[in-house]
Amino acid sequence: MSSRNLILILAVSGFASTFSSRAVEPMVGVIARDLNSPAQTIALLSAAFALPYAFIQPVLGPIGDALGKERVMKVALSLLFLALAGSFFAPNAPTLFGLRIVAGAAAGGAVPLSIALIGDRVEMAQRQVALSRYLVAIIIGQLAGSSLAGLLAEWIGWRGVFGLSTVMMACALAATVVGFRGAAAGGRFDPRAAVLRYRDILSNPRALFLFGSVFVEAIALFGIFPYIAPLLEERGGGGAAQAGFAIGGFAIGGLVYSALVTWMLNNLGIGRILLGGGLCAAAALVALGFAGDWRFDFAALLLMGLGFYMLHNTFQAQVTEVAPQARASAVALHAFSFFCGQALGVVAMGFGLRHVGLAASTATAALIILGVGLTASMVLRRPAPQRAR
Repeated sequence: MSSRNLILILAVSGFASTFSSRAVEPMVGVIARDLNSPAQTIALLSAAFALPYAFIQPVLGPIGDALGKERVMKVALSLLFLALAGSFFAPNAPTLFGLRIVAGAAAGGAVPLSIALIGDRVEMAQRQVALSRYLVAIIIGQLAGSSLAGLLAEWIGWRGVFGLSTVMMACALAATVVGFRGAAAGGRFDPRAAVLRYRDILSNPRALFLFGSVFVEAIALFGIFPYIAPLLEERGGGGAAQAGFAIGGFAIGGLVYSALVTWMLNNLGIGRILLGGGLCAAAALVALGFAGDWRFDFAALLLMGLGFYMLHNTFQAQVTEVAPQARASAVALHAFSFFCGQALGVVAMGFGLRHVGLAASTATAALIILGVGLTASMVLRRPAPQRAR
């Protein structure tokens, strides 16, 4: 299979799973009214999805390595399809919470295993560009889920949005089953072998550096996102709709990166891409500390999105090479580190806002992400030591 066809197949499932993960957030008020539940309770549906997604990673990674990534993806997407279909009929909030937990765990088998598959099938010289093309589908899914779901919910209801998500997932499942129908069958899952794989990965200093970098990156960059809407409102810079537009700038920055990545790799190299990513993200955080208008926030978040993907896409490409015989396990640890960093970043930013204020908090985060970019540019520009494949 050509890399182009591979990415097309994976992009369908990446878009559908990402849309379904982000669609609930703008529908919180609609769901709360329909199910007669407090909005604060329904807002926790995001956590009900995100936490299983993160904590299933150390399990799905070695299972994918043992049984075959394509095989595990088919099962995961099937479960996600059933969870989304069930959400359409959910009679109450507890049922919807249970289904979102299942959906989060199942979605954990979509994007990370796709990244590992790209690592298996695309040579390292082209891998970062291939990953950036795949990320376009993820970014568009995030944009559509965040911005369109709320509008669609007013027209077809929140159940209609879940119905649309189910149809998308049916298409993704069909594309995966047909596209990978000739995939070789995997072996058997051996828990002891899985533990040995993880021990081998964690003995690799480059892998530890990548996991630590993505953890710190997520703390520095993603802590501010839940506070953008209330901060805008507090400063008279706009309401929920304007906050949504501003946050959309982050995804657009990712699309800008995808358009420029080939040029960057040919003209800048890994070291300068990482340093530039740290500089862009740091400048954006400083700007967010002083912004008071949603348009200014949009511009800052676009710059942050560009900087984030300059860093993160490079980390993703590098992590696919730290354990060639256990790529799914390595990517799973990478994803786990990233999501744990996101969760801690929200707590850290909240603490900073309460005790030192917005400008000081974002300036601190800017120094941290600049340090990540600078350190990574020095460490990762050196070729990785060759390990057994």
